Amino acid sequence: MSFFITRKEKIMLINGEEKALACPTVLSELLTQLGYRAAFVAIELNGNIIKQADFGSTTITDADKLEIVSFVGGG
Repeated sequence: MSFFITRKEKIMLINGEEKALACPTVLSELLTQLGYRAAFVAIELNGNIIKQADFGSTTITDADKLEIVSFVGGG
């Protein structure tokens, strides 16, 4: 008996834009795919703020709405 985890490409809403991504995926993997550094972002998933410590254990699916805010330094 064999078990396989299938990853299908789905359309997700990220920062108000539709993006085709492999689902399901872990939030930390998604940030890497999109070119974000986890230390410099705040994440809202379906209206809830996700703690940075939970990025590696939070699974994203095609039904989710994700907002990514990146911090920019300046003066």
